[in-house]
Amino acid sequence: MDFRKGKRREEPEINLIPFIDVLLVILIFLMVTTTYSRFTELQITLPTADAEKAQDKPAQIEIGIDAQGRYKINSDAVSFIDAATLASDLRKAADALNADKSVQGRDPVIIINADRAATHQSVIDVLEAARIAGLAKVSFAAQATANANANGK
Repeated sequence: MDFRKGKRREEPEINLIPFIDVLLVILIFLMVTTTYSRFTELQITLPTADAEKAQDKPAQIEIGIDAQGRYKINSDAVSFIDAATLASDLRKAADALNADKSVQGRDPVIIINADRAATHQSVIDVLEAARIAGLAKVSFAAQATANANANGK
């Protein structure tokens, strides 16, 4: 029974305009109150270790690189033509180490002693030669400064 003849019931509508206004105010509030962190530099504190010295000294191949780009393998001067020839020199040094009974069967560690004025490319050439020679253990030698030792770092 419809007692209201002639009047149709209107469907309710949701008015989205006030909802959008409230959301924009919240968005502006969040944008204003948010802090953005900017990293201008890395501040790194290196860890220290108090470990005992290793009992067994690993097999080592020391490679020296001077500022002029000259190479030495275990204090023997080698001429650099390309990474493949340096790799063969590294392999010869590794074979000489394997002949020694005390380090036989261990993979040698390549220690790179590069002058601070040496080019980046010369160090990369040594890394490439080690990869070609199949020597995966590589380490870089560094010297602590007098100030770092005095400050306890």
